Amino acid sequence: MDLKDIKAIIDLMKKNSVSEFELEKQDFKIRLKRGVSNPGPTFAQSEDSTSIAYAPSTVQIPAGGISSQPGAVSSSVPGEIEIKSPMIGTFYRAPSPESGPYIEVGMEVSPDMVVCIVEAMKVMNEIKSEVKGVVTQVLVENGKPVEFGQPLFKVRPA
Repeated sequence: MDLKDIKAIIDLMKKNSVSEFELEKQDFKIRLKRGVSNPGPTFAQSEDSTSIAYAPSTVQIPAGGISSQPGAVSSSVPGEIEIKSPMIGTFYRAPSPESGPYIEVGMEVSPDMVVCIVEAMKVMNEIKSEVKGVVTQVLVENGKPVEFGQPLFKVRPA
């Protein structure tokens, strides 16, 4: 990933009022954070990571490998599992405006089943359930921006 890509992500964050973005690919990890309390750009380097500040946004690129992060699925209410967005982007319930949604409340899902699309930088990313169960809630409105880790659906495990 080069500086042009990072600037494009920062512009996308500003446009969609997103405060945090994280991307992990093989041995590369980037994390961007926007904050209004930051007095100005700061540049720092340590053994663990390199930080680059841009306006109120900070980019962290770890120098020695990637840290483990929780998966896209977590539980917040006993008995229910949340399917969370693995990235920042725009949430779409259907593959096209003319098509019906991938899933509805009451439908059964399996771990490899596509439940929605998150568009990021004009790339349509299919999001899979990663769990088996019945959908109890759709938490995001179609066409709305989502943040990394934001719950999209609630599923009662089967």
